[in-house]
Amino acid sequence: MNYSYHPDAQREVAAAVAYYVTIGPQLGNNFLTELEKSINRILSMPEAWAIHIGDTRRCLLHRFPYGVVYLMVPQGIEIVAVTHLHRKPDYWRDRVTA
Repeated sequence: MNYSYHPDAQREVAAAVAYYVTIGPQLGNNFLTELEKSINRILSMPEAWAIHIGDTRRCLLHRFPYGVVYLMVPQGIEIVAVTHLHRKPDYWRDRVTA
């Protein structure tokens, strides 16, 4: 199964990695590893997570306060947002067409 990122989700990943690297050089890599694990879980079982908002679903990362918000689309999985769980909720809603 294929997956793609919304451009804003790519920027969120880059910002999170940059932040964690300032705390510790390996922490940015650890974040990316956890993100990849979450995406692999989504790809292997896309319907395992409950509907979140609209048709989106959200898979939480382990060790980091982030969630991967995604849509199941004919081409595979579209990652709508990689969102920090303690910040403004649902800011990404306009990325999903109704």
